[in-house]
Amino acid sequence: MNDDAPGQPARRPYTYARRPLAEPDWRRLPGWRGVTEAQWRDAQWQRAHCVKTPRQLRQVTGDLLQESFYADLAADAERFATMSMLITPQLLNVMARDAGAGPAGYTEAFLADPVRRYLLPVRSDRHPVWPSHPRAQRDSLHEAEMWVVEGLTHRYPTKVLAELLSTCPQYCGHCTRMDLVGASTPQVVKTRLTLKPVDRQELMLDYLKRTPGVRDVVVSGGDVANLPWPRLEAFLLRLLELESVRDIRLATKALVGLPQHWLQPAVVSGVARVAAVARRRGVNLAVHTHANHVNSVTPLVAEAAGALLEAGVRDVRNQGVLLRGVNTTAADLLDLCFALQGEAQILPYYFYLCDMIPNAEHWRIPVHEAQRLQESIMGYLPGYATPRLVCDVPYVGKRWVHQVDGYDRERGISYWTKSHGIGLGEPADLARRFPFYDPIDTLPEPGRRWWSGEGADPEAS
Repeated sequence: MNDDAPGQPARRPYTYARRPLAEPDWRRLPGWRGVTEAQWRDAQWQRAHCVKTPRQLRQVTGDLLQESFYADLAADAERFATMSMLITPQLLNVMARDAGAGPAGYTEAFLADPVRRYLLPVRSDRHPVWPSHPRAQRDSLHEAEMWVVEGLTHRYPTKVLAELLSTCPQYCGHCTRMDLVGASTPQVVKTRLTLKPVDRQELMLDYLKRTPGVRDVVVSGGDVANLPWPRLEAFLLRLLELESVRDIRLATKALVGLPQHWLQPAVVSGVARVAAVARRRGVNLAVHTHANHVNSVTPLVAEAAGALLEAGVRDVRNQGVLLRGVNTTAADLLDLCFALQGEAQILPYYFYLCDMIPNAEHWRIPVHEAQRLQESIMGYLPGYATPRLVCDVPYVGKRWVHQVDGYDRERGISYWTKSHGIGLGEPADLARRFPFYDPIDTLPEPGRRWWSGEGADPEAS
């Protein structure tokens, strides 16, 4: 059946073709020419060879990256970066995987690479006029305001977020927890967790014992892959002792960025022990990861996801972020979702609008574009594997992008309502409408003028 208008060419915006996953050959890079497959598959080798500085990037890429790139990178670090540089070899290897020969071709491909765009931002990526939205905030979702004990955010009636640590194996430039996670940068002196980990965990468990209305615990950070497995397992087994807890979700970008961690025999056997207890108790144990582009989904990622499922995890799900220049076309999203669902056994779950953190305007898209994206991907994937595009609204929580309660397209202000009164520091009035803001450079000229004047005043809207 063709629903196109008579006389108009048929519109087929996406054609599915199965694409087997591929692991780029790391030996194409000068610094890794002698790295064996055994080394590449070793989690400790991966951690020990993470790229944290421009000097280390030079050691890997040799003379492939031109000096102009390093100048661009230094300018960003000095004025805009909210996250320090930390890239696993696994993720660096998927960048510029099909680059042309020579420094000019490689540098051009590296700058254009979608994974590079969010893991290693440079000054020329940032918007020249509006690098930040006037309403941007470091803790854009006000999670710390909703801590019931340090690191435990009670934002929804039946769910909590347990931030066990503040580090990851790799840092994404668009990190929603940029205020807490990672090392400080010239722009951001990070907030620090102050309690000892064991004391923090005890307070979390005590709160959950006293709050039986909480049935769902997201165990995160940071990234749980940076917590030594025996400590993570001990915490999970304590959680499983609580009769009120029915869902446990482990949040780890490392399934994509450091799949070698989740393939370690000690970790796999530990996951199996926890999964067995969860299964006996009828608790849903899942792993949530974070892939934003199809190029980051490789055979090692699929192998790690399969190992978790075989160990007894009920689901492995993906929560990505919509990022300009990375994944904000129907083809980009569908390529990624088919790789996740069809090749790696990872369920596409959510794609979030990028949160309103400082210096993120070049990544963000307006709500109406996300609405069109949601509509454009419908009908291709199985219903259970069709991701929901959501806006995480400050003081409200996740809302499907079509749940907007009002929308001033000229000024780029959408309004949202909430369905509960949970969350410390939140107004209790459920009738109140809460604002979210489109990136200013996407607005019509009258809207851009308004933000240049009256709208730049935090009290104006």
